[in-house]
Amino acid sequence: MTGHVIGIAGWKNSGKTTLTVGLVAELSRRGWRVSTIKRAHHDADVDHEGTDTFRHRQAGASEVILATGRRWALVHELRDEEEPALDDLLARLAPCDLVVVEGFKRGGHPKIETRRREARDHEPLPASANVVAIAADHPVADAAVPVFALDAVPAIADFVEKAAGLR
Repeated sequence: MTGHVIGIAGWKNSGKTTLTVGLVAELSRRGWRVSTIKRAHHDADVDHEGTDTFRHRQAGASEVILATGRRWALVHELRDEEEPALDDLLARLAPCDLVVVEGFKRGGHPKIETRRREARDHEPLPASANVVAIAADHPVADAAVPVFALDAVPAIADFVEKAAGLR
């Protein structure tokens, strides 16, 4: 069973990956076992043409595991299947204390919304997004949730630990 889940969500170029990486580093440093799930909107590929595992997938393999002395990776080719729901992906993770989910704006899990002046869109995420905090590089007026500076990673990690019931 996977531990608690916190999302990092926002519009394109809002600082999601930077905050995710910072939180993972800080929470891991504090001794928590953290896993991540990243939602990409494009045809992202962790394998590339020319590798043996790519050739296995191209030949029709549904799943390919690459195993080395340092790590292993599973690639599941969807073919004609629907994209899995977040709950299905969470169920595939090994046990951990916290999962940081980057993206999945429409999921029901609690989220920290990222906002940057340089983002493509400046509209707040919809109320249905279950935003429990905001991390921004500019002042946010009239917020109904706690607001943090986008680079205040230790303070955001404190909030996440408390919100997730880790401390």
